Amino acid sequence: MRSISWLRRAVIDAAPPNQYVGARVHPELEQLLVLQDRQQKIRQIQTEIKTLPLQRNHLESQLAASAAGVEALKQKGRQLEMGRKKLELDVGTRTETISRLKTQQYQTRKNDEFQAIGHEIERYENEIRRLEDEELEVMLAADKLKAELEAAEKAARATKESISRQLSDLETKSKTLESQQEELAKEWDALADKVDGDLLSQFERLFNSKGDAAIVAIEHGVCTGCHMKVTTATASQVKAGKEIVSCENCGRILYDAQ
Repeated sequence: MRSISWLRRAVIDAAPPNQYVGARVHPELEQLLVLQDRQQKIRQIQTEIKTLPLQRNHLESQLAASAAGVEALKQKGRQLEMGRKKLELDVGTRTETISRLKTQQYQTRKNDEFQAIGHEIERYENEIRRLEDEELEVMLAADKLKAELEAAEKAARATKESISRQLSDLETKSKTLESQQEELAKEWDALADKVDGDLLSQFERLFNSKGDAAIVAIEHGVCTGCHMKVTTATASQVKAGKEIVSCENCGRILYDAQ
């Protein structure tokens, strides 16, 4: 069969260094080993694809948190401005009251009433000083907040640019992985057509149930899938490479890596 030499080369290329050097492998196992390599790559790609939405959500959460931080500072700034305007209004109201009281004071002819109005004026002047001190503190806080907001907006712009690049990279990676998966799936289908149906079913059943590999090497009489020692008869059958042999412990198909 023309494909045997190509499959043998593919098996060697796909395997870790020296894994198949000198190995006695049943011809059908060569095809299954290539299938297994492609299946493992497909599964790895599928795992990567599943992580992409999580990575995307994480990046979008970072972006949202950055924007929320800026908005929180802006909201704080609006509150400070509202507070400053209220203080300014309170100062204006008391200033008008003082002006009115002074008019009343100049119009009165009674000394005790003059003094009482004077005390009221003094009380309002003290309140104005207190309010102006508070307004000054608010203005200083607003100036500090302005600097914080500028720094936060600069950081947010940098974060947005970085995350936009990362999201773009994720989109590219997603398309690349999907393309690789599609190509591997086509290759897998083409290879599977050349494998005996019963043997292919056995392989798929094992691969799905074991979760790592359906075909494993036997080394020094030990199955490298379950790490249990096989019988001498089983080891001899595998070494001969004339038939498909399974591990009596885990059921995986064996090949000789000695």
